[in-house]
Amino acid sequence: MVEPRILTGGCACGQLTFKTAGEPKRVGLCHCMTCRKISGAPFNAFVIYPVDQVTITGQIRTWSATPESERCFCPVCGSQVFDRDAGDEIEIKLGAFDEPNLFTPTYEAWTKRREAWLRTEDLRSFPEYRGDVS
Repeated sequence: MVEPRILTGGCACGQLTFKTAGEPKRVGLCHCMTCRKISGAPFNAFVIYPVDQVTITGQIRTWSATPESERCFCPVCGSQVFDRDAGDEIEIKLGAFDEPNLFTPTYEAWTKRREAWLRTEDLRSFPEYRGDVS
C-alpha cells in the first residue's frame, strides 16, 4: 500500500498549524472582491482538500462573509490559514504550506475582477463563481 503524502504548514507565528494526508481535490485562484480584500493581494491561491484529510492544531478565529463559509485565521499573528465551508471541503491557503512549489493551480474564478497585468492563459477561467470544478 502506498502511504499518503503528508504535508504541513501554518501561520507566521507557528501557533496555528495543519497537516494534510493525501492529494487535494483541486488547486485554484480566486479574484473575487472578498478574497482580494481579506488577503490584501490581487487574488487568493488555495488548495482544496476533503476535510477528513486535514488535521488542524491550535486556536483559530473566524470571520464569515457569507453564511456558507468561514475564513479562519490565527488569533495571535492574524495569518489567514484556511477557509471552511458548510460541506466536506477545507480550503488551505497556498502560501501557508511549509514548502513552496508543491502545487500548480488549474483554474481561476471571478476572472472579471482579475488584474489586467496578470497572465494566466494556462488556467481554466470562470468570469464569476467556478461552479462545480473537480
